[in-house]
Amino acid sequence: MGPWWGRALDAAGIDSARLRADYTRQRRTVARHRPSSYLAARLLVRRELLPHLLAVTAFMDRTDTLLDSGPPAQRATAFAHWEQQVREGLAGGTTDHPDLRPLLHTITVHPPLRARVTEFLTAAPADLDFAGFATEEDYQEYVDAYTLPAFMLIAGLLAGEDIPAGYREACRTYIDGSQRLDFVNDLAEDLAEGRLNLPQETLDTYGVTRADLESGRDTSGTRALLAHVLDRARRSVDAGRPMADLVAPEGRPLFRAMIGIEDLTARAAQAKGAALLRGPARPPLFRTLRLLFGERARARRSPVTAGTGTVKAS
Repeated sequence: MGPWWGRALDAAGIDSARLRADYTRQRRTVARHRPSSYLAARLLVRRELLPHLLAVTAFMDRTDTLLDSGPPAQRATAFAHWEQQVREGLAGGTTDHPDLRPLLHTITVHPPLRARVTEFLTAAPADLDFAGFATEEDYQEYVDAYTLPAFMLIAGLLAGEDIPAGYREACRTYIDGSQRLDFVNDLAEDLAEGRLNLPQETLDTYGVTRADLESGRDTSGTRALLAHVLDRARRSVDAGRPMADLVAPEGRPLFRAMIGIEDLTARAAQAKGAALLRGPARPPLFRTLRLLFGERARARRSPVTAGTGTVKAS
């Protein structure tokens, strides 16, 4: 454990040796599975909030993995068992499960998170039962049913005790674009796993078939389809920028960075064109680091007093 992480655990009031080990294990998991998100949180989230943010992220990722991994019957069984463990932990306040102990402790520090975890568990079957989208309306229903409740785990934690008017709506606008960007950028990987996450009516509009996408055909239709979806994703992410003004001050650097990285990713995907059908685009490393360290410098130049003290980068 590095000294900086020990200081973060101290600032978060996590004193128990067992809990410190649990949070540390989850930090490593998030760093391994979400390196860009982890680096952004490491640089831009203040120390006393960072362990709690990573615990919520780890919980969300574990749930998402259970929903997506294996045959449908196996996934349903695994999720049902996990849901029971989580709900029992929420009801009793304790658990022997090392992946749940950090979440339950974080809820004691941030009580509004309890309702968001419950909402997320209720929403999760929408992903478990996912079979593709026939229409754009189906996609929008999926965003409302699953993607937004999942994002509100993190967005709600960063918002603090009181959710400001318009905040959830701004988060919904942003996550619509972010989810759409993920779906188009990960087309090759998802199709290899048997999932097509673009609405069939959108494919029909551009005269593109699933077989065209699976075979990576570079046609005027596939190029127009990808350009349309990416443009719509970028516009939605951009329209969600107000969430970075509405969130509590300590969350603003991270949210601005998230929006910036999504824009860099979308631009990289647009430049890649039909080559997206062979693999995802990645935001340029130098520009991503410049964005993150720019937000870190901005936070240090303009500290904001909030909660327990001055907001600083960790």
